[in-house]
Amino acid sequence: MAKKFDRPVRKKANPLITEGIERVDWKNAQLLRKFISDRGKIRARRVTGLTPQQQKQVATAIKNAREMALLPYPGSGRS
Repeated sequence: MAKKFDRPVRKKANPLITEGIERVDWKNAQLLRKFISDRGKIRARRVTGLTPQQQKQVATAIKNAREMALLPYPGSGRS
């Protein structure tokens, strides 16, 4: 079955490279908030535009920041 709409896939700009950041630090909560959703979940690589190594750094930094109460844990879907 052929796809109806074949449009060229455009790569997302890497936000860490554009800001000149080489290592992600868990203490930089403002930067890390860009990589979590409004529900507190870590956004996927295809959404953020990061490399696999950078995504791993961001995920580890977010987990450390959560432990230090700088970022929220993901909430349950229903309250």
